[in-house]
Amino acid sequence: MSDDMNEDPLAALTRTTLPPPSAQARQRAIEAGLATFAAQQQKAETTAKGLGWGARLRTIITSLKGISIMDLRLPIGTAAIVLLVLPLGYQLYNSTMLTPDETLPPRPVMANQPAAEIANNTAPSGQVVASPDKAVAAPEPETAGADAASVMTEDTMAATGLAAPSTSMQSMVQTGAQMRQEAVAMPAPAPLAKTGGAIAGSMTVPSGDTFTRFDEQRLKTVAEDPVSTFSIDVDSASYAYVRRMLEDGLLPAPDAVRVEEMINYFPFDYAPAHSAATPFEPSMAVYPTPWNPRTQLLQIGIKGYVPPAGEDKPSNLVFLIDTSGSMEADDKLPLLKRAFALLVDQLSDNDTVSIVAYAGSAGVVLEPTVATQRARILSALDNLSAGGSTAGAEGIELAYRLAEQAKVAGGTNRVILATDGDFNVGIDDPEDLEAYIKAKRDSGVTLSVLGFGRGNLDDATMQALAQNGNGNAAYISNFREAQKVLVEEMGGTLDMIAKDVKIQVEFNPAIVSEYRLIGYETRALNREDFNNDAVDAGDVGAGTTVTALYEITPAGSGRELVDPLRYGAQAGTEPAAVATMNAPGEIAFLKMRYKLPDRDVSQLIEAPVTPALVYGDIADVSDDMRFAAAVAAFGQKLRGSVYTTGIGWSAIEELARAGKGSDKNGYRAEFINLVRTASLLKPDSDSDPCDVAVSAEGCD
Repeated sequence: MSDDMNEDPLAALTRTTLPPPSAQARQRAIEAGLATFAAQQQKAETTAKGLGWGARLRTIITSLKGISIMDLRLPIGTAAIVLLVLPLGYQLYNSTMLTPDETLPPRPVMANQPAAEIANNTAPSGQVVASPDKAVAAPEPETAGADAASVMTEDTMAATGLAAPSTSMQSMVQTGAQMRQEAVAMPAPAPLAKTGGAIAGSMTVPSGDTFTRFDEQRLKTVAEDPVSTFSIDVDSASYAYVRRMLEDGLLPAPDAVRVEEMINYFPFDYAPAHSAATPFEPSMAVYPTPWNPRTQLLQIGIKGYVPPAGEDKPSNLVFLIDTSGSMEADDKLPLLKRAFALLVDQLSDNDTVSIVAYAGSAGVVLEPTVATQRARILSALDNLSAGGSTAGAEGIELAYRLAEQAKVAGGTNRVILATDGDFNVGIDDPEDLEAYIKAKRDSGVTLSVLGFGRGNLDDATMQALAQNGNGNAAYISNFREAQKVLVEEMGGTLDMIAKDVKIQVEFNPAIVSEYRLIGYETRALNREDFNNDAVDAGDVGAGTTVTALYEITPAGSGRELVDPLRYGAQAGTEPAAVATMNAPGEIAFLKMRYKLPDRDVSQLIEAPVTPALVYGDIADVSDDMRFAAAVAAFGQKLRGSVYTTGIGWSAIEELARAGKGSDKNGYRAEFINLVRTASLLKPDSDSDPCDVAVSAEGCD
């Protein structure tokens, strides 16, 4: 054979002269590629709409992979397609991302954002965002658009030997530029500026959870407004939520901090009630205020009657469980199942359990079943899964029907709603939903609400439903909290011993010049509501403790914040003289009203606050009093109260340690750690006048 025949064919091809390029074939290949790309892109827009920029990028890449119409017989045509598509794909990729040297603009002001929030640069939920002086401006739109459009110009195309872009190509390039501008204009999360390892100032991260907005209780003068009236609050949801936020390294929104719920989370050793007919009796004390040596604290506490151990009151419970898609997270439905399993283990053959699940539609998961059939109940719980939208009101209606079907006389008939607070289908009018709950309450079926998870927790709705349902609201942040609420405090959660409990305190102007109720902002009542049995109020469960604190200023001390009235003594007999004549030496007078669970007429408890209840030094008070004061200071400081600027975190921690006591369950030790965490996330400001010690010395 000749050398030519033995030569490698591939080597021979390298010496072959390629045919001249065909302009017609090249143009056909370009137009076919563009047409296919445009068709694929249009088809993908439906699925890509509303997705993030990363998802859109994946859609574009998928479209590029789908381009297969090209003349493979012409190598030069293939090269033309590659030269065209690669720059375009690279440009479209860049148009959906920010380069390292670009920065995001500050959070835009929402159209319905209150003026006060705009001034403070806060989000509508009260969460603090980046301050204006730290925000950086976004690139000018003209510059961003020019960058995007400059990639595929006529000069660039000519330099590569390609034809000038068609109208459709120019449109795609302009679209890429527009996408780039939109990406730059998107609002960004507030940067977390840190100082010394802690988030600077009082910065918080928006959580998506919603809370009832309220203003802090203000100082009142006894001469003008001597009577304070409010409904008790036995809920503990605020403390559990605040604890979770702090443990996650985040500061809660101020409206999430309800000081009375922080205090009432902890049990206190108040005087026990002697009978179910009088289910509690008040305990009172007056002692120096840890954060203000110029004032004193009036502490009022009650402890609900505890039935004898052998008494087994029947219960008819309906678990109303949210199984919507938002409940899929580990701290929601999976935790909920384990929590309810704990409760089932506490029930007896005198109790029944039903289960209703709601998502896209409501359904009965378990008909009324004797609680001793634990395997059947737990199996029904275990089979629940999350998915679908939320139809909370529809589920509530079905749950009440089951509760009425299995109603027990003389026992507990209660619906226990477990949800992340997402109500968006069904009775969507909050007032109609509350009216429905209230009507069912009057028929003898009550409602408690357990909140789970974070991100879309509707605390405001949960609180409203629980209050109107004569039940309580709790937040289950972890398995230990489930054990506390559903095992240790099961009597307080399920067994109501008194309803519509109201407190009214009248201060003696001869002894007290000013006062301020700490917390209970969302439970305030009008003075005339106290004697009106038609006005709803809080309910007390078996063994539940409730605490209320007033900060009071002694009359004649010269330490009042409000100046006396110029003409106050010219309107006849002075109020102080009347008070001294009627009750000499009394500091205040306490009245409490309550109804027994099966009664509609209230009963009255009265007790004077006398000098015999006054302690001169906080070191002489009980551990419970010191600890209650520490929690009150903690809650107010966390909210940013104007009344607790005179105490630092270290003093609060010291006070809590002094009041720790036996701490059987470790809740107080946990609180002390929480104070330490809060001090890192929200350090004491340099403007605080002093870090008050427990004795409050040196801060006059």
